[in-house]
Order: sequence, then C-alpha cells, then structure tokens
Amino acid sequence: MKTVIFACVHNAGRSQMAASFFNALADSQKARAVSAGTQPGERVHPEVQAAMGELGIDLSGTKPQKLTDELAQGAQWLITLGCGDACPSVPGLKRDDWPLEDPKGKPVEQVRRIRDDVRTRVAKLLEREGWAL
Repeated sequence: MKTVIFACVHNAGRSQMAASFFNALADSQKARAVSAGTQPGERVHPEVQAAMGELGIDLSGTKPQKLTDELAQGAQWLITLGCGDACPSVPGLKRDDWPLEDPKGKPVEQVRRIRDDVRTRVAKLLEREGWAL
C-alpha cells in the first residue's frame, strides 16, 4: 500500500481537495492519501466545502491536521500544492509540487476551476502510477 501526502500551509483547501479526490478515485488496495499542513487552519474553507459538496464529497466533518513525522512515516510521496517557500519538506519522499492558486475567499466559479484542476492532476497521477480504479 502506497501513501501519498498532499500538503500545503493551512490544510484547509487544495490539499483537502486533492486527498479527497485521490481516495475516491484510487484502488484502495494499492494507494491512499492523507492531507496535512505546516500551520493547519481551524476548518476547511467554506467555499471549498461547497465546491466539493457539488460533487458529492462532504468535507464538513474534516479537520485540518499538522504534518508531523508520525504522519509522514511510511509515506512514499509528498505533493505540495502551490505554497512556494512555505511548502513543507519531508526527507526521503518522492516530491512534486502542483502550483495551484489558493481557493480561500475566491468566488465560487474560481474555486470550481481550482477544484477541477486538482481532480485532473490527481487522475493523471493515479493513472501514471497504476493506482486508478
């Protein structure tokens, strides 16, 4: 079982979307995703909850969490999501960065574009690694 960590600073938007899409689209026998942040927010951004809810993914009970050594233990990938120099680093993991705009406070149309970009990137990763359903 492979583990991918999707990480950003607040773990309240992009990383939550990415992990949710990953876990919905991946073969659960092959891979799973978690999301975390270096400075977790108090809750998932409401505009992100709304955009994901449109697709039947409920993030209302999801709480941002801190990226810790324990969480990273056993993971194979760290994918950061456009947080630049503030992005976390975990030695020993394969690494990629997806430069995505922060959806916080954005109009719903913009959040949908970000959401759809995240879904496309996740689907390509799953296909490339052979983890798709």
